[in-house]
Amino acid sequence: MAKKQFDLIVFDWDGTLMDSTATIVNCIQLAAKDLGLPMPSESAASYVIGLSLAEAMQAAMPGIDPKYYPRMVERYRYHYLAKDHELPLFDGVREMLNDLANDGYFLAVATGKSRVGLSRALHTAKLTSLFDATRCSDETFSKPHPAMLQELTRELGQDMRRTLMIGDTTHDLLMASNAGAAGVAVEYGAHDAEALNGLKPLFSAKSVKDLHAWLFENA
Repeated sequence: MAKKQFDLIVFDWDGTLMDSTATIVNCIQLAAKDLGLPMPSESAASYVIGLSLAEAMQAAMPGIDPKYYPRMVERYRYHYLAKDHELPLFDGVREMLNDLANDGYFLAVATGKSRVGLSRALHTAKLTSLFDATRCSDETFSKPHPAMLQELTRELGQDMRRTLMIGDTTHDLLMASNAGAAGVAVEYGAHDAEALNGLKPLFSAKSVKDLHAWLFENA
């Protein structure tokens, strides 16, 4: 393997490591239905994945009475928590992460999930011990603000110029750009390839296998 270009690799969670996009979209739509509100389209609901939950509801359903947003969050959590223990990692994720850890990279997660939500997901996936640090949207600014990456690099003593952010949304790539980190897109999550590639990531992976191979050759 060539000399490493990066020391810290930061992953988004939903739609990047865990196959949860369709479930999140469905739970947003069910929350709206519970409250008798207009149901957001699949594209509107998937666009907001990666944002903090409060921001996501406002972006998915602009123009509704603001009093409904906290209730949307509550109903979303009700539906999501009934399903989150069933959600799988994408095929090949566990092997990719183990290889990266064995190759000496620092690994981290930057996610729109809450701390409680990420802790549940890491525990269910048996990945808690694999990551050196994690940052959630209820602990700092939501994507695409650079704070998550800034805080992770400080915590781990890493250089932002040798940090790589990997995610399935434009929010992830914009956060990387705002922080001065490199970005890699994955095309199998929430945002479409055209939108992702419009932000000129270093690479755009069509599958976890594709991403794993690129990291081995280029990271």
